[in-house]
Amino acid sequence: MSKRAVLEVIALGAEDAVAAQAGGADRLELVTDMAADGLTPPVETFARIRAAVDISLRVMLRLTDGFAAGDLGRLVGIAGEMRAAGAEEFVLGFLDADGGVDLAAVERLVGVLDGCAWTFHRAVDRAADRDALRKQLDGLPGLDAYLTAGSAAGVDDGLPVLLAEVARQGEPGYEPEIMVGGGLRLEHVPRLRAAGVRAFHIGGAARPGGWSAPVSVGAVREWRGMLDGR
Repeated sequence: MSKRAVLEVIALGAEDAVAAQAGGADRLELVTDMAADGLTPPVETFARIRAAVDISLRVMLRLTDGFAAGDLGRLVGIAGEMRAAGAEEFVLGFLDADGGVDLAAVERLVGVLDGCAWTFHRAVDRAADRDALRKQLDGLPGLDAYLTAGSAAGVDDGLPVLLAEVARQGEPGYEPEIMVGGGLRLEHVPRLRAAGVRAFHIGGAARPGGWSAPVSVGAVREWRGMLDGR
């Protein structure tokens, strides 16, 4: 456990971003509209957050609730605008109607990111075949993490899957970092860290007052301490 674990926090605006960095976050996932589980924020929001903090920012590329690509042409345009505004890291992931990865949509969007780092988000937890999805995405430029709870129902149900996938890291399709998020609680951390998980993602856990309240410096600091073994 010598390597510092990555702590990623969802930020809806600059106030969240400043609090998350102050609490010890390493990276932010930028979204809007958590009622739809997080959609692409306005470019102006990205710019304000970029000016407010100096940690890594991953911008969600998702226009509608669910995991269909939707208006892909519009999304490609927005990705280009984000790149022009200075965005260098992203979050995306699309499934087809049968629960398989929508590889054409993913490849088209990744093609405009110019090799930027990106996370395949929790669409993996809704996939009909997680292993097949990973192998289809293997080798795509920039893919360096999967955000997953191991189950659509959350970490409590997905823990066995997470532990099995961590044990396969390094195999084809399993090179990207496993970043655990989705119903993640502090009590899950010791077992996940012991298994080799080195990246963690929190949203509501950073907001004791709920999604209508801002990120709490104290809550993020508590997570930072747990990940650091303090």
